[in-house]
Amino acid sequence: MQQQKPLAFRMRPRTIEEVVGQQHLVGDGKIISRMVKAKQLTSMILYGPPGIGKTSIASAIAGSTKYAFRTLNAVTNNKKDMEIVAAEAKMSGKVILLLDEVHRLDKGKQDFLLPYLENGMIVLIGATTSNPYHAINPAIRSRCQIFELKPLTPDEVKLALNRALEDEERGLGKLRVEIADEALMHFAQGSNGDLRSSLNALELAVLSTDKNENDVIPIDVETAEECLQKKSLVADKDGDGHYDVLSAFQKSIRGSDVNAALHYLGRLIEAGDLPSISRRLIVIAYEDVGLANPQAGARTLATIETAERIGFPEARIPLANAVIELCLSPKSNSAVLAIQAALEDIQKGIVGEVPDHLKDAHYKGAKELGRGIDYKYPHDYENGWVPQQYLPNKLKNKQYYQPKKTGKFEQALALVYEKLTRKK
Repeated sequence: MQQQKPLAFRMRPRTIEEVVGQQHLVGDGKIISRMVKAKQLTSMILYGPPGIGKTSIASAIAGSTKYAFRTLNAVTNNKKDMEIVAAEAKMSGKVILLLDEVHRLDKGKQDFLLPYLENGMIVLIGATTSNPYHAINPAIRSRCQIFELKPLTPDEVKLALNRALEDEERGLGKLRVEIADEALMHFAQGSNGDLRSSLNALELAVLSTDKNENDVIPIDVETAEECLQKKSLVADKDGDGHYDVLSAFQKSIRGSDVNAALHYLGRLIEAGDLPSISRRLIVIAYEDVGLANPQAGARTLATIETAERIGFPEARIPLANAVIELCLSPKSNSAVLAIQAALEDIQKGIVGEVPDHLKDAHYKGAKELGRGIDYKYPHDYENGWVPQQYLPNKLKNKQYYQPKKTGKFEQALALVYEKLTRKK
């Protein structure tokens, strides 16, 4: 008996409308959706992490346009396989070719494909996890539009999982499955946006779990963890939720507790949650460390880019470097407090009119209206500064920024700020 294909394969979208996520490309009125609607397809390269929809989009394009669809791999398939696709294209007029690992395409295969891409008989959809601007030969790249795919959100993964549970034709709908909310959320969150992993883990859980006395297959969070092979942050042994761990992570860094911060970092790494770690570290660098160590922001961003490039498990090393630096950096939230104070006034309607000497004067008649007449150009004065009112009259004595002196950089800023304030 022929083995059934995996759930992720069976649930591939048949049309563009069925694609989960990537709405910046396939949503109504977006570029790929427009191509399909007009049946004006061009070759393209889809790049992004594994399991987020590259093959699904290619399959959906073929299903929506009714063109023949073939899948090859740039490494494992040879030139002869491509010749077969080319022969089919000559007979049918057009073939959509999904070429996986397109960045590994050698010169011989590339030279064979180029004429078919030029005349449009083969619409190439190249799939790669590598940045095409770095990894793909310019001859192929110049003939393709390049689209970056984003990791799916937990809600998008959850939508696809529910579809699979309900679909009686291609999914698990013929089985009576009762899945705990925590288990479903773990499948959705623990895969780090990889829908293929989530679907295949869900199928393993359903097919390997015995029915209960009510002829129902119960899936709990422990089963989800085992089948996805990721520990749950939704219901770990301490009962902490995902956002509780993230909150504790940031508060530990804010409180300069290196050991606690590394502990929570370890829990996030164990769950494979690089996007949440990355976002939180950038926020911390600017919200909690801020002007006390302004270079921390740029270094943290560089660390995150490194971590994303090398992936886990090695990514744990640069992440640990960033966490230790942020923990032991002086802290200042003065910038956060300053912008928040300014926003609060604006939201209360305390704005006032822009002073006439600051208004735009680059148009005919501005002078007659009194615009910009008394403006003093600071560069014309000693030290590049001259006393002058910039805030509206209603706010002219307002001070939003209150410097903190926890770091040398902000101490220097504070000296300048206090000197200018006195001069005013």
